[in-house]
Amino acid sequence: MNTCLAERLARLYLWSTRLAAMTAKELIQFGRDTLLLIAIVYLFIFDTYMAGNVGMQLNSAVVVVHDADHSAASRELIYRFHRPYFKLGGEVLDSREGQRLLDRGQALVVLDIPRDFEHDIKMGRPVDVQVQVDASNTILGFLASSYTAQIIGQYGFDKALAHLGVTERSMQDVPMIRDEHRIWYNPNQRDAWFMPIVELLIVITIMAIMLPAAAAAVREKERGTIEQLLVSPLTPMQILLPKVIAMTLVILLGTAVSMFFVLHWAFDVPMKGSLTLFFAVTTLYTFTTAGLGLYIATLSRNLAQAALLAILVLMPMIFLSGAWTPPEAMPAGMRAAMFLSPLYYFIEMGYGIMLKGAGLDVLWDSLLGLALLGMAVFGVGVWRFTRQFG
Repeated sequence: MNTCLAERLARLYLWSTRLAAMTAKELIQFGRDTLLLIAIVYLFIFDTYMAGNVGMQLNSAVVVVHDADHSAASRELIYRFHRPYFKLGGEVLDSREGQRLLDRGQALVVLDIPRDFEHDIKMGRPVDVQVQVDASNTILGFLASSYTAQIIGQYGFDKALAHLGVTERSMQDVPMIRDEHRIWYNPNQRDAWFMPIVELLIVITIMAIMLPAAAAAVREKERGTIEQLLVSPLTPMQILLPKVIAMTLVILLGTAVSMFFVLHWAFDVPMKGSLTLFFAVTTLYTFTTAGLGLYIATLSRNLAQAALLAILVLMPMIFLSGAWTPPEAMPAGMRAAMFLSPLYYFIEMGYGIMLKGAGLDVLWDSLLGLALLGMAVFGVGVWRFTRQFG
């Protein structure tokens, strides 16, 4: 009995020693690849930093005006289109010139004020003001249209009150509903808190798929060293696992650098939740997506094929994750397909931990979904790898 136990311990020790030696070998190989190191630094630091400087708000959109009235009332309306959302781009002689500016992309909004604008307002008549918006960029077009409607509506409201002789003091006796809403988790609605986080999670996804596939397994194929490993005493699992473990360590290191030096230091992104939980989730997610990378590696003969196949996997993963398009904007079928994207669960947990301070009691369902998906994906990747090289 003791002899059997001793043999098992010896085998376990040998297995662990080989695993550690192969992991060290993968890290040394990675450290010698200068281009790969540069790519890692760029993606985790500079790419994340650039994402934090990108805003999704309307900023200094160009408004051109066709003012056929040239009155004090029309000028008052025009000057309500000011920074930070709008800036005046000048006056055009007619609406056709404004249309040409929209066609060339030199203006986002054309404001057309008719003749007798001031006269009709003073007489208490309704006045139509035409607004043309370039909606080729849907988000900008929607924001410009919304802000424009708000400005013109407020202007009309002010003029109506003035026409009725209602003063600011008399308004205090009128029953009104005050909007006292509270913004949670990102009180100032800063894009610099949203964009770098989602960019970091996408970078982790790219690295988790590409590094085990392209930087480890396919590179062994191209160099012809995979055959040397196969004739060694190593098992396929002892060849595969060190690649995943080594690249996971690299990804965790890059994630830590990006979080502390870019997100927290440069953009003041709060870390409200448990960092231990976040890195544990990142490790699980890396193993999950590494299974996809290993599967790609078994299908590819060179790095070019691996990169193209990785793109085929990455694009639907990102699209179905909610990173670019919110789930509420998707049709029912695509919302259901989101549950097949590991990145969907990772984003849910990433925002929950970092911005909301959520723990396992809140995120257990996302963690369970990622774990089940990870077992299936990583299992298929390992099965394919061991079948090809076993």
